[in-house]
Amino acid sequence: MIFWIVKVITFLPLTIFCPTRMLGKRNIPKGKVIVVCNHKSNMDYCYLFTKIWRKQFVLAKKELFKNRPLGWFFKKCCGIPVDRNSVEISTIKSCLNVLKQNKMLTIFPEGTRNKTDNKLLDFKAGTSVFAVKSSAPVVPMVILKKPRLFHVNLILVGKPLYFDSSFKGEEGQARANEIIKQSMLDLMAKYNLK
Repeated sequence: MIFWIVKVITFLPLTIFCPTRMLGKRNIPKGKVIVVCNHKSNMDYCYLFTKIWRKQFVLAKKELFKNRPLGWFFKKCCGIPVDRNSVEISTIKSCLNVLKQNKMLTIFPEGTRNKTDNKLLDFKAGTSVFAVKSSAPVVPMVILKKPRLFHVNLILVGKPLYFDSSFKGEEGQARANEIIKQSMLDLMAKYNLK
């Protein structure tokens, strides 16, 4: 309930101050899905929050949950705490449970904001693990620019990717990550992102 209240209250201000267009939204399938997106700023999830009218469970660094009131709020808004250095069993179970219930899981696979000149940082292994274990499609997304007040930004949505049991193990996870990463780089190239 709190998730939807926050969504309704923040929709208009976020739309006015951070206008965003989403291209390829039809590529997001109904039911369980893993959304993966690049990570440019703290506003990234706010962009997805306003453009996708579904309940989204999102992996967020556990430090955000240390303060009790804030931690409670983030959990009510479908945040799932994750240790970026060592993913705990409880986090894995929470993510798989979300997908088991045919819901949306949002992941920023770089694990932290990209402050470098590289288009993407190296990916963490989690995405491919969840995709293989749940048989959920992975939808790559790219936020083109860092947010600027009143400047229109674009979110590009790629076609869903599927990973079967051949992607199990470290080698399979690495291959899956490369496929996901390349699909995001292809989206950037399509729109001449430098």
